[in-house]
Amino acid sequence: MSPLDVLGGKRRISGKVVLITGAARGIGAGVARRLADEGAKVALVGLEGEQLRAVAAECGPDAIAVEADVTDWDALRRAVNTVVAQYGRIDVLMANAGIAAAGFIRSIDPDAFEKVIEVDLLGVWRTVRTALPHLIESRGYCLIVSSMAAVVHIPGNAPYNAAKAGVEAFGNTLRAEVRHLGVRVGVAHPTWIATDMVNSADEHPVFGPLRKSMPPPLGTTYPLQVAIDAFAKGIARRSRAIHIPAHLLLTKLLRALLPPIVELGAKRSVPAADTAALADVKQRGTAASAPVGPGGAAALAARREPRNED
Repeated sequence: MSPLDVLGGKRRISGKVVLITGAARGIGAGVARRLADEGAKVALVGLEGEQLRAVAAECGPDAIAVEADVTDWDALRRAVNTVVAQYGRIDVLMANAGIAAAGFIRSIDPDAFEKVIEVDLLGVWRTVRTALPHLIESRGYCLIVSSMAAVVHIPGNAPYNAAKAGVEAFGNTLRAEVRHLGVRVGVAHPTWIATDMVNSADEHPVFGPLRKSMPPPLGTTYPLQVAIDAFAKGIARRSRAIHIPAHLLLTKLLRALLPPIVELGAKRSVPAADTAALADVKQRGTAASAPVGPGGAAALAARREPRNED
């Protein structure tokens, strides 16, 4: 039995049009497959066109893939227009596209830092703004993907922490602004999930060991399936918040106590890592803090080699 069946979620999802950004891999791809299995019509939007189309093919004949960069207003408008032309509406938006780059503030490549902010925060704003008229028309549901990084601000993760904290604030504000229009808004807070992005970050010579030294549960990596199940249930329920795993709600409630705790741990681990990071930058240059994983590489390629879409 599907986890959605227990909640009556399959009935609520069947026939719905769901637009998911960052759907070529990881959580986005997994949720697309799950919702398609439950009868949703999924539209996958993102980079890595070949991978995106392969996931869409796995989602069945009703699924479509639209290649678009979430930092590009025109590309997003074309993507949303394509989805509406295909299905006539958008019932659910999952603003999921995101990248990460590891590095300390004093030595991270400025372009890498700002690219994370552009994709993870401004990309969410641009995606939501572009699709919002259609969600208002359908009285739909908008799920914005933040992170536990919005709550637990570990060293070496500043751009991602800042972007995801901004995404959480953006989602909470949006919820209050559109409730009277019938639109429901959720904010998701996954912790470390075994995706290509997290796995690639763990391979970093400086920041991989630093993250793995975090005590459980803060440093625990959870299977991708855990996140897929939680996202699918949350979308079916039109939940206002999703915490993965669920007990991290307590961490969120205790957020005022967390910075001193992180700082205490950093006293032991950061000095050596800071020295190692400087040496890594000296050896590898900007590659030392480049956005990690296939998604990060695709985001950089989209910036450096813009496609001619005329």
